[in-house]
Amino acid sequence: MAQSDNAPAGGAGGQKRDWPLFRSLAGYRGALLGGDLVAGLTLAAIAIPEQMATARLGNFPPQLGLIVLVAGALAFAAFGGSRFVSCGADSTITPIFAGGLAAVVATGSPDYFALAAALAICVGVLLIAAGIFRLGWIADLLSVPVTTGFLAGIAVHIALSQLPGVLGVPAPDGMALQRIVALVAGLGRTNPFTLAIGAGVLAAIIIAERIDGRIPGALIGLVAATLAVVAFDLDRRGVAVLGEVKGALPSIAIPAVSYAHVADLVPLALIVAVTVMVQTAATTRSFPSAPGEPPDVDRDFVGVGAASLLAGLIGAFAVNASPPRTAVVAESGGRSQVAGLVAAALTVALLAVGAALLARVPQAALGGVLLFVALRIFRTREMAKVLRQSRGEFLLIVATALMIVALPIADGVGIGIALSLLNGIWSITRARVVVFERVPGTSIWWPRSAELKGETEPGVLVAGLQAPLSFLNADRFRLDIRALLRAAPQKVGLFVLEATGIVEIDYTAAQALRDAIVECHHNGIIFAMARLESVRAQQALTRFHIHEVLQPDRLFRSVEEAIRTLAPPEGVLAAG
Repeated sequence: MAQSDNAPAGGAGGQKRDWPLFRSLAGYRGALLGGDLVAGLTLAAIAIPEQMATARLGNFPPQLGLIVLVAGALAFAAFGGSRFVSCGADSTITPIFAGGLAAVVATGSPDYFALAAALAICVGVLLIAAGIFRLGWIADLLSVPVTTGFLAGIAVHIALSQLPGVLGVPAPDGMALQRIVALVAGLGRTNPFTLAIGAGVLAAIIIAERIDGRIPGALIGLVAATLAVVAFDLDRRGVAVLGEVKGALPSIAIPAVSYAHVADLVPLALIVAVTVMVQTAATTRSFPSAPGEPPDVDRDFVGVGAASLLAGLIGAFAVNASPPRTAVVAESGGRSQVAGLVAAALTVALLAVGAALLARVPQAALGGVLLFVALRIFRTREMAKVLRQSRGEFLLIVATALMIVALPIADGVGIGIALSLLNGIWSITRARVVVFERVPGTSIWWPRSAELKGETEPGVLVAGLQAPLSFLNADRFRLDIRALLRAAPQKVGLFVLEATGIVEIDYTAAQALRDAIVECHHNGIIFAMARLESVRAQQALTRFHIHEVLQPDRLFRSVEEAIRTLAPPEGVLAAG
């Protein structure tokens, strides 16, 4: 394959080796450095305010968000595969694990930070295992409607957590509805200076985003808000600021967690890990490393897992791949993970020599940043599209969002995953055996349609199941075949199962198929299968001994071949 001009040799656009370190840097050329430097500067300008805000969203010191950005960039560059993916603190998973941890220990306590670090390690181990064992299919567990509802619920949680800081009122306690009522009741105590800062930062980000996504609207708004605090002493007028921000870099250590708390972390770690897999896979697929190259989702699971593991070892929290920041890298001229490393280096410099500059950053400014994040992940257009095309699946959006808002957030996410799986199961159980007819003037057999008048053969019934044959629909499959044979206008001498859609046959379904074949033979009906194209389904026929009742010469490559070979004499004459 010809090497892409944009990809380093031997990286995503060249020949791959198994699990090399720093894949995106293999064969790196000096000509790519300029684009990576620009992309790194742009990424730092956009990511630094967002990472600080996300850390506060999870009840962590803002500098911990910056440390997580550094850990994410280093670990993903070493172990990930994508040239563009940016990894760090993420507002999608932070409310999930923050809510889950708050249900176990007091927020802000030493145990809270230790559990957060231990959770990050657990999530990292799960992601690394998923990548090594090629479990990328797990990322498809959440359907688009459920994911949309999930993000809408997360957006509501983000907004409810940040509005008190933007309004300058005390943060209410309780469930979502109670907090909404308390916020409305407290509007009269709004601090106008705080509200102006939060709304101003939000407006700056929205305007910058509409002009060009590479403009660091969050940084511009944050700097302007901080200058306003300094110039007008707004911190003496009720505007809360960050205060002292420690710039010391962390050390590596294993978090001290009791065995009882480890049991509490396991279900939460599974939920967070699945959410990270879904978002990482979507990010990797949206920004392929090279045109025509399939994305290596499993490799990126390892990269994000390593980043989360490193974050936990330095006392921080779980990380995730970020679609918006990844888009910034791709659209700003980035060509490798050097862009992320440049952003990490700038972040380290800020922590080392410029942490004091953050002391008078207003908390409302970070709230404005997160309100923008909430608006961005509340996918109104996707909701409207689903509503127009599938009202049933729109109900999934609403149900998932309500579950996440009304229940403890970790429970709501778990129920959302369950709803997605149930929706997929329901789709399979709805599959029915349908009658096929020949398209006039051809040898093509097609499902019966009111729009197209098809042809049939005397004494022949052709039908098919357009879904995997499994325990979910096995009994219905057998009953449908029996009902179609009984409802046939004339005696059936040959039944042909058009098996294009049967890509899998499990044990329960194999018994149902065997029973259907035996029942046909008992009634003097020849049973044949045509177009069983799936290799797995073919292997299932042998593994489950279906050939003992279905002779090998009853498998055909086409329906027409089966009919010409096995149909009763009058059927052959009619065909001729």
